[in-house]
Amino acid sequence: MTTDALLGSSDLPHLLPRFADIDDHDYAPAIEAAMAEQLAAVAAISSDPEPPTFANTLVPLELSGTTLARVLRVFWNKASADANPVIDAVRAQFAPRLAAHGDAILLDPALWTRLQAVSADRAGLEPEAAYLIERYVTEFRLAGAALGDADKARLRELNERISSQETAFELALQADSNELAVVVDDPSALAGLTPGEISATAAAAEARGLTGQHLLTLVLPTAHPHLASLTDRDLRRRLSEAQRSRGSRGGEHDTRAIALDVLRLRAERARLLGFDNHAAAVTADNTAGTPKAVRSLLERLAVPAARNARTEQQAMSELAGFSVEPWDWPFYAERVRTARYDVDLAALRPWFEAERVLRDGVFFAAGRLYGLTFAERTDLPGYHPDVRVFEVSRDGSPIGLYLLDLYTRDTKRGGAWMSSFVTQSGLLGVESAVVVNNLNVPKPAAGEATLLTWDETRTLFHEFGHALHGLLARATYPKFGGTAVFRDFVEYPSQVNEMWVLWPEVLASYAVHHETGEPIPADVVERLRAAETFNEGFATSEYLAAALLDLAWHELGPDDVPRDPAEVTVFEQRALAAAGLDNPAVPPRYSTPYFAHSFSSGYASAYYSYIWSEVLDADTVAWFRENGGLTRENGEQYLRHVIGIGGTRDPLESYEEWRGRPAPIEPLLVRRGLV
Repeated sequence: MTTDALLGSSDLPHLLPRFADIDDHDYAPAIEAAMAEQLAAVAAISSDPEPPTFANTLVPLELSGTTLARVLRVFWNKASADANPVIDAVRAQFAPRLAAHGDAILLDPALWTRLQAVSADRAGLEPEAAYLIERYVTEFRLAGAALGDADKARLRELNERISSQETAFELALQADSNELAVVVDDPSALAGLTPGEISATAAAAEARGLTGQHLLTLVLPTAHPHLASLTDRDLRRRLSEAQRSRGSRGGEHDTRAIALDVLRLRAERARLLGFDNHAAAVTADNTAGTPKAVRSLLERLAVPAARNARTEQQAMSELAGFSVEPWDWPFYAERVRTARYDVDLAALRPWFEAERVLRDGVFFAAGRLYGLTFAERTDLPGYHPDVRVFEVSRDGSPIGLYLLDLYTRDTKRGGAWMSSFVTQSGLLGVESAVVVNNLNVPKPAAGEATLLTWDETRTLFHEFGHALHGLLARATYPKFGGTAVFRDFVEYPSQVNEMWVLWPEVLASYAVHHETGEPIPADVVERLRAAETFNEGFATSEYLAAALLDLAWHELGPDDVPRDPAEVTVFEQRALAAAGLDNPAVPPRYSTPYFAHSFSSGYASAYYSYIWSEVLDADTVAWFRENGGLTRENGEQYLRHVIGIGGTRDPLESYEEWRGRPAPIEPLLVRRGLV
């Protein structure tokens, strides 16, 4: 066993981690060594007898975590995308220890004193350096640096416990999701799915030793994509009920008690830090500022969204001949869409072949906007056989690597995401970035084309928006590299990138029938555009329901959090009823027992971020349309003011400097069909 591949700097192009040389048992000693290295470096800063300056305090502090960051980026990706019992054990072991490690730095009184001294004398610093010290002082203060010794001791206990329970939540949810996958004995019940989807269910069953059967694996959101296609209503019901029962069946994989424990601990921590509740603590260091501002936006949208959803529900129930249930909604929504707009999304899948979408859609748009080209590097190994590696160049000069991990597997958590292995930093002399997109597309049998759903196509564009942010951001200091921006701003660039899915030049490039080579018919495209606001009542309502649940839970004080897991459902019902979103046919996008964003993935009190960022996104899309769309000039402006700056300055200030005003809400209301 050797930890060199983790602790040492890689000799591969763009510092791509040497995945082939990493053993699962290397992670624990590597994390241990990297933590010790950083603590020694911080101790040297704190004990420096020289008066504190930016050069002897902030610069070495930025350098201190380089090795640990490198190790953890590889480890967290492994834990999310290709976990196993060894990795899960390491994660559980180090969750509280990493929390304690962070506290050892954030709560160091000597370091806090030095930071305050540098901050008081920052007038002569260049802008990025001045902003760096401002961010450090803010983050240290919000983390408890100014507390007394007794409160710091309790804070450390709370942080360790929270970290352990967040990890326990995710591991239990993953286990329950795998256990609840729906087994289908009769393939005729799969009518409505494409041959590729059916072969994927057969392959998933075979992987678990269920030869001759089919397996419908679960996805993170409440509404499974297969619900739109399966004609067998009973199978739709089984699949929907499996999705909704995750984490709430009792037994070892029940997540409700864990979630309630996390809520109490977070609420107590917030009080200790001087806030009324966890939501106030989180929004204080985001662009929203307060929970009141968030709730105001969410509730403003909830009333018209719920109204539109009821109108949609009536139309579907009339078509179905009965009152639609949650497992019916996606199915009949497609039938109503077809009847009204003559658009059948499932029938369009032959035009969304994954390779064409990637190369001639996602990459094509990036080339037009930013001068990027992508060359596949089959000589560079990924962390799993499914992972593909592309070298990215800008105007002919290599700037990094893009990794794509497209397919679902039992060892990968649900959902889709982007993460970084390497971020650019002038201080570190690193001029490249290495990013990865993870999706959960069912993998068809060998030799069969991967045909994406409309939602999967949009998701690939979305996640690639994050990848562009990670690849193109330029910063001096590691703290500001890549996507290191406020949580309620980070989704903005990814949502903007979704606009190119239906952009005429882009669509014409990638939407080609995978067998005949025929372009998607122009009249179909027009009908697709006409139907863009169709079913938005449902989509907006299910999202807002989840965002309001996340907010409502985290507005509670420590004594207000229920003790009995059975009360989780009661709380949800009351919170949704108060917002007018208690329609049984439109369940929240995520319910508490499987709300990974809120209880294990860093979006606690911040799931509102998607709609908050969408205000900026909708305004930006309008700007692109008004200024010629897919042009290099437009891409350069957007790069200069948004994705190119990383976290080096206040993002809203940069946005308003570009647009000459704050973003109005009206473009979002129009997009969502709420006016």
